[in-house]
Amino acid sequence: QVQLVESGGGLVQAGGSLRLSCAASGLTFSRYAMGWFRQAPGKEREFVAAISWSGVSTYYSDSVKGRFTISRVDAKNTVYLQMNSLKPDDTAVYYCAADTAPVTAQARGATPDYWGQGTQVTVTS
Repeated sequence: QVQLVESGGGLVQAGGSLRLSCAASGLTFSRYAMGWFRQAPGKEREFVAAISWSGVSTYYSDSVKGRFTISRVDAKNTVYLQMNSLKPDDTAVYYCAADTAPVTAQARGATPDYWGQGTQVTVTS
């Protein structure tokens, strides 16, 4: 019954922006730390960003820090990833994730409880 559905991916030129959305259902949203991961062709899935249950604490990978912003709106059961100053290296399938563990667990490599289906982001030169 738990579902995470990503949207907002697409094709954008380097330097542009996209906002990804993840709509959650079948869970008590406020009790889950939420995160974003990505996987490029031929590479392993990697952590991008995460946000705590309260939305107060956020964590980012070094590669996106200062360019991406994660946020959540519990009333909408939705987590967002605002992606600015996009680079070709950001090209990947982006996955939404949910975990009852503290937000730091995702940032340190733990596997989340639930995954979305992914949305493609392609950044051209």
